[in-house]
Amino acid sequence: MFGKKTTDPDEFWKKYETALGETVHSYAMGQYLSGWPEYDYPLWGLLIATSGGFRFHHFPHEGWLQILSRASSGGDPPKEKTIFIPQDRILRAELRIEKSLLKRFIFARGPLFVLRYTDSTDTEAEFVAEADRKASEVVEKLNNVSASI
Repeated sequence: MFGKKTTDPDEFWKKYETALGETVHSYAMGQYLSGWPEYDYPLWGLLIATSGGFRFHHFPHEGWLQILSRASSGGDPPKEKTIFIPQDRILRAELRIEKSLLKRFIFARGPLFVLRYTDSTDTEAEFVAEADRKASEVVEKLNNVSASI
């Protein structure tokens, strides 16, 4: 989507907003766990609240072992994957944080980002990703915009 790699985050987000035609309100890093039938997990990517809705954007990457394996067996390089849920289909977003300090210590998992929405058949669905704590901003933006619709 963006060809040349850039190290300036502001420049990246300006290009991203231009490509989407939407304003990015908030973003966080996350690992997709469920709710996107076309793809298996784990997929790391960005959880993004935009003026148009929610996006999970997985940017392709390959380690040198994957490159060597693909070179010897053939196959296509990984591709970008994006899911988009329009704002009018979002029911609510939440960040589930384990309350037990002992469980957080033993299992060492990040908070769960959970997005409830209606799919194209008007069935209620759920997108779940393990996220960093910055996802609370994404949740807040998605819920604030949903409440104003």
